[in-house]
Amino acid sequence: MGEESFLACNEEPFKEQPLKVVDADATPLSAVAEAFEQLSRLIESGERCLRLSTFGSACSLVSVLFGCLGFAFKFAELEYVAKVNDLIEASKEYDTLQSIIDNDVKNNTVRHKGSHSRNLRRVRLGLDLIRALFEQFLVTKDGSLKDAATTAYGQVCAPFHNWAIRKAVGAGMYTLPTKDQLISRLNETDYSVQKEMRRYIDASSPIIRYIDDLYISRNISLDW
Repeated sequence: MGEESFLACNEEPFKEQPLKVVDADATPLSAVAEAFEQLSRLIESGERCLRLSTFGSACSLVSVLFGCLGFAFKFAELEYVAKVNDLIEASKEYDTLQSIIDNDVKNNTVRHKGSHSRNLRRVRLGLDLIRALFEQFLVTKDGSLKDAATTAYGQVCAPFHNWAIRKAVGAGMYTLPTKDQLISRLNETDYSVQKEMRRYIDASSPIIRYIDDLYISRNISLDW
């Protein structure tokens, strides 16, 4: 999706993009997977403008996944929830993801602490952290959540954290639940957890690329 597509967004009439109601019997993980599949279908269908309210609704479901990881990812859960709540509140004023970035570009506040653009960037990192964690969980032969989480954190978040935070996270990895405990907290089985994790991985990847492209198309680097 090129720069022209993003810049043309404001020229189009806004369409409603409500998420379909998730089955009441859905597990937390399957509910997240379903919500992101809906977002992914919107983008893959050629939708240029993703509504901030729709995005925020899907992202709010992810917080329970951080909660299932316990103390080790408490830092990520608290930051993620705060940033998602900010975007949900911002959706009362701004229609799309593009509009919050454009407003910050106009005011030269993209990277300012507390700006919506910065918070969107942090939410994107949270989504990517869960994606990377699931990927590592599925390929780790002994199902070690500690190994999977350590690798995922190192790939996604560590480059943006200072030494003190990295050290605290490393110590917290020893408090992670076991594989069986995590599956139980997610209300899944050995088979279903793999299926739902793959669904989230596949669905979240285009959303993450979409968000990255919003910054890149405006000549905003991703090194922050």
